[in-house]
Amino acid sequence: MAVTGEPSFRESVDMMFNRAVAVMDLSPGLEEKIRVCNSTYTVRFGVRLRGALQTFTGYRSVHSEHMEPVKGGIRFALSVNQDEVEALAALMTYKCALVETPFGGSKGGLRIDPRQWDEHELELITRRFAYELIKRDLINPAQNVPAPDMGTGEREMAWIVDQYKRMNTTDINGAACVTGKPLNSGGIQGRVEATGRGVQYALREFFRHSDDMKACGMTGKLAGKRIVIQGLGNVGYHAALFLSTEDDARIIAIIERDGALHNPDGLNVQAVRDWVAEHGGVKDCPEGTYEADGAKLLELDCDILIPAALEGVIHKGNAKNIKAPLIIEAANGPITAGADEILRKKGAVIIPDMYANAGGVTVSYFEWVKNLSHIRFGRMQRRQEEARHQLLIDELERLSADKGLGWTLSPGFKEQYLRGAGELELVRSGLDDTMRAAYQSISDVWHSRNDVTDMRMAAYVVAIDRVAKSYRSKGL
Repeated sequence: MAVTGEPSFRESVDMMFNRAVAVMDLSPGLEEKIRVCNSTYTVRFGVRLRGALQTFTGYRSVHSEHMEPVKGGIRFALSVNQDEVEALAALMTYKCALVETPFGGSKGGLRIDPRQWDEHELELITRRFAYELIKRDLINPAQNVPAPDMGTGEREMAWIVDQYKRMNTTDINGAACVTGKPLNSGGIQGRVEATGRGVQYALREFFRHSDDMKACGMTGKLAGKRIVIQGLGNVGYHAALFLSTEDDARIIAIIERDGALHNPDGLNVQAVRDWVAEHGGVKDCPEGTYEADGAKLLELDCDILIPAALEGVIHKGNAKNIKAPLIIEAANGPITAGADEILRKKGAVIIPDMYANAGGVTVSYFEWVKNLSHIRFGRMQRRQEEARHQLLIDELERLSADKGLGWTLSPGFKEQYLRGAGELELVRSGLDDTMRAAYQSISDVWHSRNDVTDMRMAAYVVAIDRVAKSYRSKGL
């Protein structure tokens, strides 16, 4: 969303990078090495569709190889361009460093509107794009590992991994060439929900830090907080669903491409999602009041604003009207550099995209590890864990009977305690731990340094410092 007088998305990322390195002790050479994008491959390929040869343009950008493989999604959208892909690749470098996943940053994109093609046509296009990248090792479990992004999902990842295996028939680790796959193609439980789940865990951690809450005038707990969600795609839907059903927050508005719904008492997220799936938008949905100009509701009086769709939706033109004291960036780059400055001066706290939407790459890391180890998480230890718990329950019940103590276990406790952790529980546990640790590293820098003014700057400082240390260890 271009706004006159504002930097591009790529320029915004560079400006935020420059704010951070200005307070860091990096040599000019190392600073430049971290900032620049290592390489970008542009491919133009043809696919015969509908009786004619159609030509498509795609990109795969590698920002940093301080660790390998490099990691980053592939998006399908008409807005895809080289600058955007390179900016997103840079964000991936910093994001992976921040949550301590052992990857460099990469990103890919195909300039296409997936809604204009049927499933068979999309498969042919995706496989040809994958072929062009695979033969140059730009998809490879040891070198470059894509994942879903805007316009792609499990289906596209299944096509890509199958294409890789066709071209590399003896690679035993072929399933690890992409993440975000369906379970029956080597995926992992909890990957689809991962980014939205990460947003939930990030907010939970924010509400554990009283100093951070004071910074934006927030009090109390997450329960009851009024939330506006912009974008009900995979990320926005899961974040809204978990926050409303598990944390008792109120989703008072949902903004979609055809308008928005508003209900001060809280929207039924699942009902809205079902309506959108059936009707293609929120118009006429009975769950709330419809507003044709959805962007207006970004300015609604609320406690938490969650932009979860496109870049640049909060810009110089509307930032001064944003009332939310807390904004968490579930999308990549939803706040422009100009808007970021306006919001900070107003006293708003922004939980930055680099951290807030890192749930996806974190669980992608778990999936990659699962593919390389060739075993499902929990398979070895689950029953042994249950057996040990059973020993304790049996002993407590024996003592109660022998001593006449009359102890009884509360309803449901025994069943819950005896159930060993399966893959989904372990994935959620690992994600929660990752989001907590990353948040604490950001908060520590934010509050311990007078020259670090906000969470975004703190996140960049933490991430860039980790990348710098990795380069130094290589002798650079």
